[in-house]
Amino acid sequence: MAEWLRGARRMVAGLKPVKVPEAPSRAFRDLWPGDAARGHRLLRGECEVAGTVRPLTIAAEGGQGWAAQDGSVLWRAAVHGFAWLRDLRALGTDGARLRARDLAADWLAHGGGEGIAAVPDVVGARLSAWLGHWDFLAATAEDGFRRALMVRLAQDARGLVVALPAEGRHRGALVALKGGLAASVALSEEAWVARCLRVLPQEIERQILPDGAHVERSPAQLLLAVQDLIEIRNLLHGAGLEAPPHLGLALDRAAPALRLFRHGDGGLALFNGTRDYGASLVDLVLTQGQARGRAPLILAEAGFQRLQAGRTLVIADCGPPPSGRAATGPAGLPRGADRFHHAGTLSFEMSVGRDRLITNCGAATADPGPWRDALRATAAHSTLVLSDTNSSELREDGLGRRPESVEAERQEANGAQWLDASHDGYRRGFGAVHRRRLYLSESGDDLRGEDAVEGENLPGFTVRFHLHPGVVASRQEAENTVLLRLPSGASWRFRAKEAILAVEDSVFMAGEPRRSSQIVLSAEAGTASVQWALSRVSVPQPAASGAKGPAAAPSDGPAE
Repeated sequence: MAEWLRGARRMVAGLKPVKVPEAPSRAFRDLWPGDAARGHRLLRGECEVAGTVRPLTIAAEGGQGWAAQDGSVLWRAAVHGFAWLRDLRALGTDGARLRARDLAADWLAHGGGEGIAAVPDVVGARLSAWLGHWDFLAATAEDGFRRALMVRLAQDARGLVVALPAEGRHRGALVALKGGLAASVALSEEAWVARCLRVLPQEIERQILPDGAHVERSPAQLLLAVQDLIEIRNLLHGAGLEAPPHLGLALDRAAPALRLFRHGDGGLALFNGTRDYGASLVDLVLTQGQARGRAPLILAEAGFQRLQAGRTLVIADCGPPPSGRAATGPAGLPRGADRFHHAGTLSFEMSVGRDRLITNCGAATADPGPWRDALRATAAHSTLVLSDTNSSELREDGLGRRPESVEAERQEANGAQWLDASHDGYRRGFGAVHRRRLYLSESGDDLRGEDAVEGENLPGFTVRFHLHPGVVASRQEAENTVLLRLPSGASWRFRAKEAILAVEDSVFMAGEPRRSSQIVLSAEAGTASVQWALSRVSVPQPAASGAKGPAAAPSDGPAE
C-alpha cells in the first residue's frame, strides 16, 4: 500500500468520528455535459475512457469491472473516479438512473476495497462526482443505499483532507483538493474547509504557470484544470466563502491561454495527451471561466507559439518537457508532470479556416497496449525524427532522456512571421541538434519551413507531416509535389527539396480511430537540412528573396 495511504490512516486513527448527515448539507450540481453515446455503452456493460473500451458490469451479472487486473491503470483510475455518471445522466432516463445506482452499489460492495480506489486524485474525483450528481444518483434512492453512500463519502473525505496536500505533481493534486473541499462543505466540517483553503493558494500557483498554461504542458490538462478552478470558485461562492485571490488571478491567466490552443474549428491542438473534447465544451468552459480577450501569441513559460495570418493558423510546441519527477505513485499511477507527455518537441499543427490540415496523431492515454506509446512517439508528430529515434525517451510513468535546451526566437515584419526554434534531444547518442525554421507570409497563403540537423557524422532522418483525415492527398510524380484538397474545397500544394518525398498511411486518434495520410520527407545520412513549402493553389507566391524584415525566411526553399 502507498506511503500516502499509510500516513493518512495513521492520522485518521487519532481523530474523532465524523458526523454523517442523511444527505449533503447543500445542493451540488455538476456543470459539465456528459456523452450520451458513452452512456449507452454503460447500459450495455461497457465503459469508455479516452477511447479505450472495457467491460464494466456488476457482480450479479458476472462482472469483474472493478477488479485490479481489468484495464490499464489509468482506465481503472477513471472508472473508480465515477466521472462516467455524467454520461448516464446525459441519457435522462429512469433506466440510466437505475444503472448508476446499481454500479455504485456494486462498487460499495465489491470495488471500494481496491487499492486504486484510495489514491488521492481518484478519491477526489469520486467525491466530486457523487456530490455533483447527488440528485441523479441518490436523492430518491432507498435509505440503505443513500446511507451507505454518505458513510463512505465521509470516510473518504476525512482520509483525503487530513493528508493534504496530495503528493501528485500533476493535475491530480488539484482534483484531490477539489473533492476534499466539496466533501468538507457537504459535511459542514469547518476545520476541514479551513485546511483545504490553506492548501489551495499554493496548489493553484503550482498548477498554473505565470503564462496561464498548465504545468503538464497539455491543452487537455489545461482545459480540465480550468474546469476544476471554475468548480472550486462556484463551490466557494455557493457556500458563502471568500475565495483566495489566487483563484481569480489563475482563471484570468489560464482561460485566455486555452485560446492559444484552439484551431479554427474550435477544438484543441493535439499535444501531449490531448484528444478531441469538442468545440462546444471548450466554448462552455471559456464562458464559465469568464475569459476575455484574444488568444495570446506566445506562452513563454510553457513554450508554445501561435502564428496566424489571413485564415491560416500554425500552433507549434517550442518548449522543453516538464522537469519534475516521473516516478510511479500509489497503485502504479504516474505522479510526475510528464505523465502524459509526448516526444513531440518542435512539432506543429496547421489549420485553414475551419479545416485542419497538418496535425499530430492524437493520444490513447488509457490504452493498456502498444497504442499509448506509439502515439507518444516522435514519429506520430509533425516534426523531424533522427535515425528512427524518439527525441525523448518514453517510459511508462513519463519521460526519461529528454531535451534539456529548447530555444525559440520569433520575429515579425509587415505581417509576415518567422519562427526559429531548436532542441537538443538528440545530443545524447548523436551529438545533434534539431533546428526548425518556419515562415508564414502576411497573407497566410504561404508557409515555408526548413528542418536542419546540426552535428557531425549525421545519420539519416525523416520529417513527417500528418494530415487530417478530411484532407485528400494526391502525389504528383512529375513535379515531386503533393496536392492537398481540404474539406472546404480549397487546395494547397506541398513541395520539398533535398529529400525523397512520399505519401504514406497514418492514423488519427483524437476520437474514434480514423485512417489518414502523412507526407514523409526522407533524407540520407550526411544531409544537413531539407526545405519544404505549403502554398495555396492559384494564389501568386511572393518572392521570398525580396522579403524584408529582421530575419530572412527560408527563401532558398522550393519556389513556385
